[in-house]
Parts: sequence; C-alpha cells; structure tokens
Amino acid sequence: MNVLQQIGAFLTDTLLSLYIGAVVLRMLLGYAKANFYNPLSQFLVKITNPVLIPLRRYIPSIGKIDTAAIVLALGLTLIKLVALSLIAYGAVNVVTLFLLSIIDLLKVIIWIYIISFIIQAVMSWVGSAHGNPVAPLIDSLTAPILRPIRRVVPNMGMLDLSPLVAILILNILLIIIENLRF
Repeated sequence: MNVLQQIGAFLTDTLLSLYIGAVVLRMLLGYAKANFYNPLSQFLVKITNPVLIPLRRYIPSIGKIDTAAIVLALGLTLIKLVALSLIAYGAVNVVTLFLLSIIDLLKVIIWIYIISFIIQAVMSWVGSAHGNPVAPLIDSLTAPILRPIRRVVPNMGMLDLSPLVAILILNILLIIIENLRF
C-alpha cells in the first residue's frame, strides 16, 4: 500500500470504528437500562439518533434488544471492512466480509466491557467515582455481567475480584472468537 492508501485506510477504520463503538455502547446501555439523562448518554443519543430513528421504523426492537442498533452496527462494520478491503486489495468477497463483520462486532462488544471494567477499577482506586457522570453508566453497563460472577466469587474483605474474573472470561472469549476468524 502506498501512503495515500494507508492514510485512507487509517481514516476509514478510525472514523467508522468510533461511530460503531458509539452505536454499540448506546445499545448496551439501553439493554442495561442505564440513565439516558446522563450527559454521556445524551451525547450518544444525539450522534446516533439521525441514523437509528429512521431504521427503527422498519426494524422493531425485540424485547430489551435494540435490533435496529445491531443492524446498524453490523452494516457499518461490513461497510468498514468492504472499504478497507477495496483500499488494500481492490477486491471484495462480501460473504467472507459479512462473517468477519459479525466476528468484529462481537469483539467490539467484548472490548467495550473490558474497557468498562478497567475504568470502573481505576475510578474505585482513585476515588473520583463520586459525582462523576461516567460512574453510574459504567455501573449500569457492567452490573449484568458482574451479578452472576459475584454469586460465585466471594468478596475478599474489601477487595472485589469479580471484575478481574469478568476480564479473564472476556479475554478467553476474545481468544475463541479470534480463532473463529481463521
């Protein structure tokens, strides 16, 4: 690849990945019933509504699952992979890229949770969770995963090891998903 192709691939990957992350994060926060009056939630709503509202007319939610957001994230991931494939190779195999986009979307979801657990741990160490608008969102996001783990892993005094166990499990899932890619 020449320099212009590398710059194009970088910009395409970065911009689409950020928007896909915003859509997935909004979907996960909605699933976790997070406070949508939070400033971060309002930001996610404002940047994703222009695309999600028209999609919701045709793709209804299934229970608590925002299927329009899933379809949007999957479609954007497919567009990203097609664009990167065209930039790098000049050719596209849509079936293969569709399967890769499902795998990439699963990886995005897992990485959002891993990063959330790390942010949650750091905020608990430095004590800046009180009054921080991000803290309640991360608590809402991580609670559905931590709840079943906390039933199995006991507290060690003041030390909660359940986020560490969750990160280990999520990393194992990443290894399994990465091996599906090949």
